[in-house]
Amino acid sequence: MNVCFVTDPLTTTAGSVRPAILLAKEFRKNNYDVSIVTTCVDGHVKKRLRECGINVKVIDSGSSIIGEFPTLDAWFRNLVKNKVLDGGNANIIINTSSCIVSASDVYYAQGLMIEALKSMAPIMPIWYRMAYYLASFPLRSMETKFIRKLRQSSKLFIANSNFCASMYRQAGIIVDKVVYPPLDCSLFKPSSSKPKEDYVLTHLGIYGKEGKFPIIKAIADLGVQLKVFGKIYYAPKALLNHPNITFLGEITEKKLIDAYSNALYTLCAFSHEPFGYIPVESMACGTPVLTYNRQGPAETVNEETGWLANSDSELVSFAVKLWKKGYSKDIRKNCRKRALSFNVTEIFAEWINVLENMMQEGGLSD
Repeated sequence: MNVCFVTDPLTTTAGSVRPAILLAKEFRKNNYDVSIVTTCVDGHVKKRLRECGINVKVIDSGSSIIGEFPTLDAWFRNLVKNKVLDGGNANIIINTSSCIVSASDVYYAQGLMIEALKSMAPIMPIWYRMAYYLASFPLRSMETKFIRKLRQSSKLFIANSNFCASMYRQAGIIVDKVVYPPLDCSLFKPSSSKPKEDYVLTHLGIYGKEGKFPIIKAIADLGVQLKVFGKIYYAPKALLNHPNITFLGEITEKKLIDAYSNALYTLCAFSHEPFGYIPVESMACGTPVLTYNRQGPAETVNEETGWLANSDSELVSFAVKLWKKGYSKDIRKNCRKRALSFNVTEIFAEWINVLENMMQEGGLSD
């Protein structure tokens, strides 16, 4: 049986393309023929996928407009084109892309681009804020039409979290089911039985979407030693030159796993996060998470695996208290146990169940 995934640009194996990549590998392990269709692909990513027996097809999407952000670029250009991609001859087509409309059996919704742009606006340069506020209304209208076409082109519409589902429902979209994204917990696991716990790990993210700069600075100002991973060129000088902040930059998965495993806790000070891989990655490595009591992370982190703050001030207060007083070490075992519920084998079994139900109802060809 042939399975085809439609994805956002494959410039990395993280973020919105990770569910498709991990599930594609599981399908291959179960002797399915698997292909991926995307708008562009990094050479190293393509090579790694081919080594797993996964074919990658790149569709022509025209000249780049916003080259620094390939997914945003593809999203914007396809909003304007608004055409439906032919799904091809695969038995099962799963569209995980926010920027490609494809005839598919399942659309896997991972968030609205306009909401991500909105969350970034407050700490972006003034030119961005002005452009966003001028363009936000027409862009929101265009995206609403776009996701309606996604819904019409798919037999089943699945969201990656309950919060994510609520965003689509507010836009008038019928969401059939929620299936959380998978994580490879055989890769993300504790790398040390005796964590150093002499720093707090956090992620910089894209202009504050995954890491709010003022909150990170406020916590560092109060004496908490932070290690920050992510693209350094997004960081303001107030963070780059801070004595209590060490920048790790973009690091390999192995170094990231070590960073998670040895942190006292992981700080997830996001602005907008439909699901949030960072809390789950951290818990898989046995490290608890401090984050907000809202959106996707509030569905993955609980009182046995971390701390949920109801405001910025409460988050900062928690951060300092935990740094000074620590916590019960039993929480690390709870974290690993919680993360295993997102393991790729568990999530793959859930997808197989979904597809088998569709087949029984006549929605798939065998």
